[in-house]
Amino acid sequence: QVQLVESGGGLVQPGGSLRLSCAASGNIFRIDTMGWYRQAPGNERELAASITREGMTNYADSVKGRFTVSRDNAKNTVYLQMNSLKPEDTAVYYCYANFYGFGVRWGQGTQVTVSS
Repeated sequence: QVQLVESGGGLVQPGGSLRLSCAASGNIFRIDTMGWYRQAPGNERELAASITREGMTNYADSVKGRFTVSRDNAKNTVYLQMNSLKPEDTAVYYCYANFYGFGVRWGQGTQVTVSS
């Protein structure tokens, strides 16, 4: 089996920064795309950012220029650096990874709250 464990959420003021981490563990052969979705209260889950194993990235229009997704393949970890945070970024953030042989798995979610 494989699993994902997230860390780094919390409360931050508008304009502030947070860095989320998500580490994969278990019987890992290879991880293809990794990334982050988010879900605000009353909204559907939406893709925030993703990154392929080769480093190609994709961002939602709402986070472009403010968020940066990266990964460390040796550590099986994906990161989300979030700068210039806005109240509308408040959501539960879920990491995901596409594991060879297991398919897509999700992290448990971490709360990000942007408020003064």
